[in-house]
Amino acid sequence: MGCPGRPEHVFGRIQQAWCWREGGPNLRKELRLWLQENFDLALPQVLSACPSADGSTKLVLGLGDGERIEAVHMPREVNNPRATLCISSQVGCAMGCGFCATGRMGLSRDLSAGEIVGQVHAIMKALGPGSPQQVTLVFMGMGEPLHNLDNVHRAIRVFNHSSGLNISARRITVSTAGYVPGMDTLSTLRPRPCLAVSLNGSTDGQRQGIMPIAVRYPLAELRLALDRWGLMRGEKLLIEYVLLKGVNDAPVDAERVAEWLGGLKRVSNVNLISFNEFDGAKFGVPSDMVKSAFAAALKNSGCFVTFRKSRGGDIGGACGQLAK
Repeated sequence: MGCPGRPEHVFGRIQQAWCWREGGPNLRKELRLWLQENFDLALPQVLSACPSADGSTKLVLGLGDGERIEAVHMPREVNNPRATLCISSQVGCAMGCGFCATGRMGLSRDLSAGEIVGQVHAIMKALGPGSPQQVTLVFMGMGEPLHNLDNVHRAIRVFNHSSGLNISARRITVSTAGYVPGMDTLSTLRPRPCLAVSLNGSTDGQRQGIMPIAVRYPLAELRLALDRWGLMRGEKLLIEYVLLKGVNDAPVDAERVAEWLGGLKRVSNVNLISFNEFDGAKFGVPSDMVKSAFAAALKNSGCFVTFRKSRGGDIGGACGQLAK
């Protein structure tokens, strides 16, 4: 097959090849080979799947060159059952955040758009769900998505397109450690996913000790980038905050976070995450009393607050634990 001249033809061929049966999609061999030749879609292979007691599953996926990535499948049994897929954008990560096992790996390489799409295909084929309308995607696995924005957004276009997977952009979230140039670029792209920003500190000195990127992009610059993001109707910002024992978990830290958000408090969700321990980590887990006091201080300052229910901690699949 030759390469079609129009993107719509590409999506049409992909759509025709997706057969939703036996819990996941299957691509015809001919089309799979054609995609590999023309769109670098070397489908990742599931090498292992480790189930957690909480129902989530950590998957190790092998890439065509022998590299490996990890992803997490998190089903939700609600009135309309669906699954959240925590997917990777890079092999490793260059950010070096102290609370994250992936950051200790360093960066091997970016994933191609085809590998990102293939990652979702492989997970759904292995574990479901059977329809993309039951899927929520979060780029919160290995890597800094905005360091690989061209490939990440190309994959998002496939996920979102009516002839691709037809997943609403509102069900796709890209999380960043605060890479400001990438935030500015992503704000202009369409379809535009939801944005999550990993904050994790209430002062520049505190944040720089946790996240090296904060040296280059301090809190004031990050806050201006959020203003430039320009929320559209119905959009909210997700502010992720990993609580580290004795480091960033005092009520005064919560008050400073609320002050930093300012007018964005009414259009953002501060998502508190308890630190997930891993071998060699230098941080500890705050007590429930400390976490509750931090949340109360945020709420008293006018913030909308949620606690992230960490899943997969018993299999090394929780937030900050992924490492090949």
